[in-house]
This record gives sequence, structure tokens and C-alpha cells, in this order.
Amino acid sequence: MFREDRTGGRTVGTEDHWERVYAKSTPNRVSWFQRRPERSLSLVAACAPTPMTRILDVGGGTSTLVDELLAAGFNKIGVLDISETALGLARERLGADAGRVEWFTTDVGSFVSPHPWDIWHDRAVFHFLVAADDRAAYRRTLQQSLAPGGHAVISTFGPEGPTRCSGLDVVRYSPESLLAELGPAFSLVESQDEIHRTPNGADQQFVYCRFRRS
Repeated sequence: MFREDRTGGRTVGTEDHWERVYAKSTPNRVSWFQRRPERSLSLVAACAPTPMTRILDVGGGTSTLVDELLAAGFNKIGVLDISETALGLARERLGADAGRVEWFTTDVGSFVSPHPWDIWHDRAVFHFLVAADDRAAYRRTLQQSLAPGGHAVISTFGPEGPTRCSGLDVVRYSPESLLAELGPAFSLVESQDEIHRTPNGADQQFVYCRFRRS
């Protein structure tokens, strides 16, 4: 995925790109850093009835969502990211608790899940998919991985958000346009806006949506 070349011959958006991003920045300096992912936690909690709910954090990287879910007592958590460096930092932070998590180092469009998930969480992956083929691959993985009746919590840059991030073009969404991308298998349950302040002090509009798969 992310095959577009926008740097005069160097392909960006690949595994190498994200490895460079995590290699040159500490986890609390990347633009999407959150000390505590409050809105994600709230939306996940709204559709996670038991500690055995299976929750997959797509593009989880070094996010502390996994720490918070473990602390809340959830026992079936997975984290997927294209960057092994990012996942290594997350495992190191968790220490012994890392063994309680399923870790997947792969591109989301190529991911083959070993079992269905009840909740698919994605904060800031989908808006990087500027190519229609990549969005189609994401949808296929989502539909193959999420159990019928499961929920997808997806957050992207909103209509007033930035047009580029981490050196890459992005696509901005409203709840309605995001629902249109996911297709008729999904219904929109709720949506919320958030102004995220980056470690450098910039404000970014995000839209958070919770969808239910039929």
C-alpha cells in the first residue's frame, strides 16, 4: 500500500518510510501522540461488553491504547502496525504484559487475521490511503477480519484537518463520506469531532466514527 511516489524517485508510505519516522522521533514527539487516548477508549467501551471482547488496534504503533485496555481488564487484544520499530517500542514499554497481546507486523491491506475481531480500532491510518486500490484493500481486510455485528471505530482527519501528515498526502473525511467509503455493510452509530494538539503545538481536526457491521 501507499505506492505513490512523491519525492522525485523515492517511494514513500512503505514500511521503510514508517521505520524512518519512528527511528528519528521519540514516541511522544510524533504528531499523532496522545498521552491518553480518551476518545478512543470511550468509543471502544461503548461496544465492548465483556473482558473477552476481541479488540484489534490497527496502526497501533506506539499508542498507549493497548496499555489502557489491558489496565481496564480486556484479555483479547491485538495490535497491528507496518513498523516493527514501533511495535518493538510498545512491547518494551509494556514489559511482561506484552505477552498478553497479539502483535502483527504487516501492512493492513495484506493482513490475514487468525480469527474474527469484535472491535476494529483505527486512529489515523485510513486517511493515508489516497489511492482507491489501497482503500479497497483496507475494506477487504476490514470485512474479512471483523465479526458480523462487530464495530469499527475509525478516526481520520476531518474536513478542516491538514492535507498532509508525516510527509504524505492524506484524505480528509466527514462521517458521511467515511461511511460511503466503507460501503453498505456498515451503518454509522455515532460520530464525534476532536481538535488534537500535536507535540509541536499545531491543532488538527479529527473525526471519530463508530460503525456497526451488519
